[in-house]
Amino acid sequence: MRIKKVGVVGAGTMGSGIAALLASAGVPVVLLDIPGKEDPLEFVKRGLERAKKAKPAAFMRKDRAELITIGNTRDDLGLLADVDWVIEAIIEKLEPKQELYARLEEVLPEHAIVSSNTSGIPMKALLEGRSDGFKKRFLGTHFFNPPRYLHLLEIIPTPHTDPAVLETIENFGDRILGKGLVRAKDVPGFIANRLGVYGMLQAVALMEKHDLTIDEVDALTGPLIGRPKSAIFRTADLTGLDVLKMVAEELARTTGEDFALPDWVLKVIEGGCLGDKTKCGFYKKEGKEIYTLDWKTLEYRPRQKPKIPGVDEAKQLSLPKRIAAVLDLPGTYGAFLRDLFAVSSHYTLAKTPEIAYDIVSVDRALKWGFGWRMGPFEQMDAVGLDKTAELIAAAGLEKPELLEKAEGAFYQKEGASRRMLALEGGYVPVPELPGVIEIQTLKDAGKVVKESKDAGLYDLGDGVLLLEFRTKMGALGEGIFKMLDYGMKYIEQNDLAGLVIGREDERAFSAGANLALILMLAQEGEWDELEMAVRLFQKSTMRLREAPFPVVVAPFGLTLGGGCEMTLHADRVQAAAESYIGLVEVGVGLIPAGGGTKELLFRFTEDLGPYAGAEADPFAAVKRAFEVIAMAKTSTSALEAFEIGYLQKGDRISMNKDRLLADAKQRVLDLAPDYVSPVRGKITALGKEALGNLKYAIWSFREAGQITDHEVRIASELAYVLSGGDGPPRQVTEWDILDLEREAFLKLLGTRKTQERIAHTLKTGKPLRN
Repeated sequence: MRIKKVGVVGAGTMGSGIAALLASAGVPVVLLDIPGKEDPLEFVKRGLERAKKAKPAAFMRKDRAELITIGNTRDDLGLLADVDWVIEAIIEKLEPKQELYARLEEVLPEHAIVSSNTSGIPMKALLEGRSDGFKKRFLGTHFFNPPRYLHLLEIIPTPHTDPAVLETIENFGDRILGKGLVRAKDVPGFIANRLGVYGMLQAVALMEKHDLTIDEVDALTGPLIGRPKSAIFRTADLTGLDVLKMVAEELARTTGEDFALPDWVLKVIEGGCLGDKTKCGFYKKEGKEIYTLDWKTLEYRPRQKPKIPGVDEAKQLSLPKRIAAVLDLPGTYGAFLRDLFAVSSHYTLAKTPEIAYDIVSVDRALKWGFGWRMGPFEQMDAVGLDKTAELIAAAGLEKPELLEKAEGAFYQKEGASRRMLALEGGYVPVPELPGVIEIQTLKDAGKVVKESKDAGLYDLGDGVLLLEFRTKMGALGEGIFKMLDYGMKYIEQNDLAGLVIGREDERAFSAGANLALILMLAQEGEWDELEMAVRLFQKSTMRLREAPFPVVVAPFGLTLGGGCEMTLHADRVQAAAESYIGLVEVGVGLIPAGGGTKELLFRFTEDLGPYAGAEADPFAAVKRAFEVIAMAKTSTSALEAFEIGYLQKGDRISMNKDRLLADAKQRVLDLAPDYVSPVRGKITALGKEALGNLKYAIWSFREAGQITDHEVRIASELAYVLSGGDGPPRQVTEWDILDLEREAFLKLLGTRKTQERIAHTLKTGKPLRN
């Protein structure tokens, strides 16, 4: 069955967020909520407006909100008469949900699937009183908040769920919504909330036991152990303390286990401090200052950055080694982490057979739903199972049966494949994610063609090579360009199909060139070396464009500066939906010089081509390129990158980042059979007339106090390049503009203020306006 239109009932935070995700994926949505007293659409309007104004943005592009039709559940249930799937996301109470299902059964078409986004009410309870036909089309689909950004979608089938319905929802969730799917058993809290909320509450209790502060606990439970920066308490503020209380109470009620919040947390909630939504919770922000709650006095104090002995050394280790090392931190810090690891591991081991079908589902659920970089079973393997057992015993807990069954590790490698402990004992293959290419799997299978510390080349099969950036944040430099050169020659010599450029990382495809090296060379006066480095970068991007085989770049996350320039020069781009693409060089006092300035000028000029001889103004292309670069416009999604011009017709989006490399490989194979290198002719550079127009605009901004003197200098250099100089109009090649952008880049790099900007950004991660 094909899902063409979806209904969402409930326009609260979750319902409106799910509707925004569906609309962002291009799916028409009907969004309903209960009627208001004066305005029947009061609550649904409020929910939609919340989604439109959400930060981070709920919609991938603002205009996608137009795909949502709104109504109320009293008057407009008939709007669902032609939907293929209805997602129920109303209040977490059994009776209202059952009443809604009874009404839905009367209006929905016979094929329509119904699912609940409940975070813990058993499916079997929701289905009481429903017909056999309804039961076959029903299942649980538990999204995580915010739905756009958290990768996990827990699927909870019932004994009645038709396998075809399950397959339809899983395919749609994977390919269209971009989710990582985990099947969970129909038990309270399912997998991620059951384990994740338990771990959060244990961290709170252990903070009290070891007399630590909120700042100290968040320093210990964030990136240090492979968790998000928001750690424990900041995550609670983002989620909402009221939501945490509701989930904890529901888990306590349905499981009979201890999920109680401490009295001091309840007092914070009673006082109206619910987290970010009320501007106070465990943290409070006043202006630019951040204050942390003192849990003993319930007063706020200036936020502290704890100095914890041994942490700086641990941060230099790989994550698996770091997770093991931090358990030996001195004093109460190490004692806290050992206790937290012990109680969390024990609970995971004890509950996994009850809540999950296998251990990899648990690891994926915590990674995809809570942002952990390693799942709990992977962490236990990193620490070592003997050490895990020792810590569990030291905490006064019995050794769980799963730990008894494990033979040295929960995951074992067998050649190029991985095996995992089965819940009943013994080892079975780890189920592969269909349609997913993983670089570690390529390494294990001996598919490395060539590698260095900066880059790797892999055989993807079917004549396609993959170039992987290995540098921190994908920083571009000579090592990557040398590997690119080798790879392109290798493809030609062996008559292969083409090249994919991509990598696996949490945050960035590439945040640009190696600024630290650029600054050092500038300060040492190595101008010949810098000129050669910029020229090498330009030659490398141009080789992508001119290659006799297709090149597909697969960006995701931060794709800035040089990363954007690599993307601009591909034959096709297969972008992850969450791609933040931008030419941001002006922020450090430079202009794009890896071909980015040239490419936007040529691209936007060519866009006017169909209108040549009509009323198209050739200066419009120059102005558009100037605005994009001078304002450092960065897309907030791949969809928005089309609007700006970083992506163009023929480029595509992978909603599921896990599929990005496989999708990019398929694009190469699609292009390869009749591929011919593109030939780009000359364009007319407008010269002094365009330059005069741009300089007048720059002067106006300076007169209004909107830019600094140095920003006038940066903008003027950019204007000169985009105008092709200050002479009369002339025909220019790509290399004519590349030469100008390289010269402007080096001029700006030679100024003290640009070097100050670069140094400040390297130190603080933030731009300096000087």
